[in-house]
Parts: sequence; structure tokens; C-alpha cells
Amino acid sequence: MTEVLLIQDFDNIVKLIQNSRSRAFRAVNTELIDLYWNIGKYISKKVEKESWGKGVVQQLANYVKTNFPDLKGFTASNLWRMRQFYDTYKDQEKLATLWRELTWSHNRIIFSRCKTPEEREFYLKLSVKEKYSVRELERQINTSVFERTVLANKNVAPAVRELSAGTSTIFRDQYLFEFLDLPEKHSENDLRLALLANLKKFILELGRDFALIGEEYRVQVGNKDFSIDLLFFNRDLQSLVAVELKIDDFKPEYLGKIEFYLEALDRDVKKPQENPSIGILLCKGKDDEVVEYALSRSMSPTVIADYETKLIPKKLLQQKLHEFYELAKSNKTTKAEINK
Repeated sequence: MTEVLLIQDFDNIVKLIQNSRSRAFRAVNTELIDLYWNIGKYISKKVEKESWGKGVVQQLANYVKTNFPDLKGFTASNLWRMRQFYDTYKDQEKLATLWRELTWSHNRIIFSRCKTPEEREFYLKLSVKEKYSVRELERQINTSVFERTVLANKNVAPAVRELSAGTSTIFRDQYLFEFLDLPEKHSENDLRLALLANLKKFILELGRDFALIGEEYRVQVGNKDFSIDLLFFNRDLQSLVAVELKIDDFKPEYLGKIEFYLEALDRDVKKPQENPSIGILLCKGKDDEVVEYALSRSMSPTVIADYETKLIPKKLLQQKLHEFYELAKSNKTTKAEINK
């Protein structure tokens, strides 16, 4: 038996071990989360019906610590978090399939830092889908991914929306690159190199399903060579994604260039089983009305977005989100009155 075949057999056994460990971890984690839910439910009922307070819960923590020293993690503060966990989701048990897939640390961050049911559900689904680490989840909350996603103007060509129902959550019209240490004045090359130097964080901002194919990716049309700044593949959409970088505001003529690149990719690079290529035109700024005009007749699947290199104040985004919900509620009321 050759050494290569032996290594393949060994790798198969290692995969069996790893898969078994992964299933065991998920089973243990689910049991732990269910335990915390049930403890939280018990304490919540006692608080409601028998006026348990901080003193009683502290006595409970002391009792566990003294009589069962091998039971860790049942401090008074953690017991109150279990109660908060239950109280947060007791009317949303449909989300149990999500929060049971996450660790206690993930859950604690979401239910303690997210203020609305919509925000909590958003981060639960995102964490499960993207398999975020705790640090990655914290980054997404700190950079207000929920608010930015809801407030996005969806500056995408109609052709993008027709590709998949999931494109509305895959693309945004603004990206945050707070991890870049760029001077106020920088070149497109500076931006490209900085993004590549922080590729892991860049892909975290784009989405985990993006995989880098190449930088300054060359396509040949006729006798001329052209370079696409960054070329990705999106596993969810099964599409090539061309990213063009601009350090100034969006101009309508930029759209023609990326449409040309997408045509070249579809004709010469895209594989038969893949979906049409998508473009992201990433500019320093944009006028939404100019963007709307430019995209209104575009048949090419393109997203026009801008980028920030500094954190956007969360309070400002939350205020805008509140205004957005109020406007949506007002429009819904108006439509209902018209239809009467």
C-alpha cells in the first residue's frame, strides 16, 4: 500500500474524529443553553410571583458555590443574565432554533446589547449563517451592521435583484473600513493594497461567502489587456463579483467601465454552471439621485456603494433607523387609507 493511500485513509479517520467532536460539542452546547433557559425561566417566575430579588439570587449563588463547588458559572450576575435571557425571548420561542446553535457568550452579547426584537433576530441569523466568532460578532454590532443594512438604499441595478432573493442581505450600499489606516488623501492603489493587507476584516465586512480570486485581475478583449481591481467569487450566489475602487464620488461614466468588465467575465471567465457576474462599484461618495438615474436603464447586475474609513456614530444611525420606521409606518397607513 502506497504512502499516499495511507495518508488518505488517515485523513478520513481524522475527519470522522473531528465530525464526532463537532456533533458532541453542539449537543453539549444545546444542553447548556437549554439549562440556562430553564434556570432563567424558574428565576423569572419566582421574581414575578414570590418577589425574589437580588438578595435571594445572591443566596442561591452562595449556596451553589458552597455546597457544589464543582458547578461553575452560577454567580449571581450570571444567574440574573439567565433570567434576562428568558425574559428577552419568552415571547419569541420561534427563535429557539437559532439561539440554541450559538454559545452562551454569543447569546449574552446579542440579548444584552441589542435593543429590539428585529435587531436580535438579525444578529442571531447572521451569527448562525456566518459562523461568527465572539470577536467577529462584537465587531458587527460595534459597526452597526443591522442599522446599515436596514437603512441601505439598495443602489443595485434591477438585474441584481433578479438573480436571487438573497441579494438584498448580501449587498449594501455603504461599507465600513474602520480597520484601514489610510490618510485622508489616498490613491486607488493605496486603498486596494490596504484592503488586501486586511483581507480577513475586509471579507468579514463583505460577507463570509466571498472568496478572493485575484487582484488587478487581467482580462483580455481584442488585443488589449484590462485589469479588474479585485475579483471575488460569492459561494452563495455562485457568481463572480468584480470590485472596482474609486477614491472620488460616483460618476455615471464609471458604470460603463464595470459593465464592460462584467461582459468580459461572463464571456471568457465564468464557468457554464455559474450565474452571471456581479459588479460592485465602490466609491468614496455618491449622490443617490445620480445613482438612481444611472441604474434606471442598466441591464447589468451592478451595486454602487460608498465606503467610510471611520466609525459612524451608532446613535446617529439609530436615530435614522427610527425615522425610517416612522416613515414606513406612515406610508403603510396612507396606502391603507387609499385602498379603503
